[in-house]
Amino acid sequence: MTPVIDAHGHVGGWADFFVPEPGAAWLVDVNTEIGIDAVGVSHLVAVGRDVAAGNELALAEAARHPGRIGVWLVADPHHPDAAARLRDQLDRPGVWGLKLHPDTHLCAATDPRYEPLLELAAAAGATVLSHGQTRSPYSDPGDLAELARRHPTLPILVGHAGLWQDGFDRAARLAAAQPNLYLEICGSRLTTRWLERLVATAGADRVLFGTDACFLDPRLGLGKVRLARLSDADRALVLGGNAVRLLGRRLTLAS
Repeated sequence: MTPVIDAHGHVGGWADFFVPEPGAAWLVDVNTEIGIDAVGVSHLVAVGRDVAAGNELALAEAARHPGRIGVWLVADPHHPDAAARLRDQLDRPGVWGLKLHPDTHLCAATDPRYEPLLELAAAAGATVLSHGQTRSPYSDPGDLAELARRHPTLPILVGHAGLWQDGFDRAARLAAAQPNLYLEICGSRLTTRWLERLVATAGADRVLFGTDACFLDPRLGLGKVRLARLSDADRALVLGGNAVRLLGRRLTLAS
């Protein structure tokens, strides 16, 4: 049976939103109950105020929950030694790849400061998950498609599939046209009907399940895919088959 892989999660608190259950233990317990085998997280401390400390916190959670928690190491383009620091962490157990958050870091995804980080990920055989926000000057899906064209061997996931409803269809068409660009579907605005349209436009092999836990309850995100009008084969690709293929050796699951 294909495992169920949540490609977009978090642990930790965030100043702008109330996160009732910020801990990894709660997330693992809920995922066990509902049938999510593993979730890739970036620590919100790393997304926000302290990249180095936050990434180490995420790695510690992966060590505490081997095979259940994977890590997206946050890549901050403002740190001149970011590539060197991440190089030392990329091969640690549980690391899935790099997380870009251009909007939080106020640095456009196409900015040259991201290039050493993207080159590092490509050389390491890692995947990149980026926040993707339609019309953002930092992370519009069109900009992420440009990164995919610049780095054709690097899988790039458009987080939230563009975030806003008026951008979902365009994000799907961009993914359909660029072989290494993928859509990750977490977000309260991406309904089951929109999921069906993304799969129809981009192809089931280009869409990955994600929940945005702990901001959002993973039970809602999983239900969206379980109840979508998809074939069993397409549903299996979205829920985990695509993640297994992209993550390869970096994905280890609890027995």
